[in-house]
Amino acid sequence: MALFKNFFSREKKETLDKGLNKTKEGVFSKLKYAIAGKSRIDDDVLDNLEEVFITSDVGVETTLKIIDRIQERVKRDKYVGTDELNELLCDEITQMLVDNDNANTEDFTVADDKKPFVIMVVGVNGVGKTTTIGKLAYQYKQAGNKVVLGAADTYRAAADEQLEIWGQRVDVPVIKHNMGTDPASVAFDAVSSAKAQNADVVIIDTAGRLHNNVGLMNQLTKIKNVMKKVLPDAPHEILLVLDGSTGQNAFEQAKQFTAATEVNALAITKLDGTAKGGVVIGISDQFQIPVKYIGLGEGMTDLQIFRKEEFVKSLFGK
Repeated sequence: MALFKNFFSREKKETLDKGLNKTKEGVFSKLKYAIAGKSRIDDDVLDNLEEVFITSDVGVETTLKIIDRIQERVKRDKYVGTDELNELLCDEITQMLVDNDNANTEDFTVADDKKPFVIMVVGVNGVGKTTTIGKLAYQYKQAGNKVVLGAADTYRAAADEQLEIWGQRVDVPVIKHNMGTDPASVAFDAVSSAKAQNADVVIIDTAGRLHNNVGLMNQLTKIKNVMKKVLPDAPHEILLVLDGSTGQNAFEQAKQFTAATEVNALAITKLDGTAKGGVVIGISDQFQIPVKYIGLGEGMTDLQIFRKEEFVKSLFGK
C-alpha cells in the first residue's frame, strides 16, 4: 500500500484556514461586539456570546453548553479577562467536542477484514454528493487503494455522466446501467465487480432524495439488502452529505434524515463559500453520528477528515 500522510500537514492546515475564512471573519466581527468596552468576562459578555454563537449557526443546544462551560471556567479561575476569550473558547469548545468523540480520524486506509469497503452515499440533490464521491475516490486511491464507483442514481439524467467524469479524472472504473434501471441492480453489480477485482473500496452513489419520501427511502433499504447478498456486512458506511452553506437547514436535514435511515457518517460540504461554518460545531456536538469529512474547496484534496481540535483552533485563530 502506498504511503499516505496521516498527520495534519502544513498544506492541510492552510486549506482548513482558507476554507473557514468567511466563517472566521463573521465570528470575529461578532466577538468584537460582544466584548466591546469590557475588560473581563461578565454576565453581559456571556449574554452577548450566546447571541454570537446562535447567529453563527452553532445551534441553541450547543450554544447553551458552550456558555455553561465558559461560566464554569470563569467561576473556577475567578478573573478572566476579555483578552483571553479566544483561547478560552478554543479550549472549552475543543474539550466539549472531544468529550463527545466517537469518530475515527484515520486517513483513507481500509482494514484487511473489510475489503472491499462499501460506502453508500446519500443526500438530497445539490449538496455536493457526486463531487464528494469523486474526492473520496481520489484520496482513497492516493492512499494506495483500488477503488470502484457505482452509479446507482439512475433517476437523474446527468447523474451517471457526472460520476463517469469523476471516474475518468481519478482513473477509477465506474459501474453503470441505463437511466431508469433499478438502482439496486447497479449497486449489486458494482459490489460484485469490486469483489471480483479484489478492490479495496467501492463507493455507491444514490438518488438525491428527501427524508420524507417513503418510496425513495424504501429504495435505499432495497439497495442495502441487495448488496448484502454479495457481502453480508455491506454497506460498511452510509455517508450522509450535507451542504454547510445552508446553516441550520443542514442541521435540521441531518436530524430528520438520520432518524429515517441508518446513517453512520456525515460529510459537510461547501464550507469555503459560507460564513455558516459554525454549524459543524453544532452537528458534531449534537449527533451520535460522527462528522467524518468536511469540504473546503474545489480541489481533489480539499475534502478533509474532520479533526475537531484542528477545526476549532483554525476557527479561533490559534
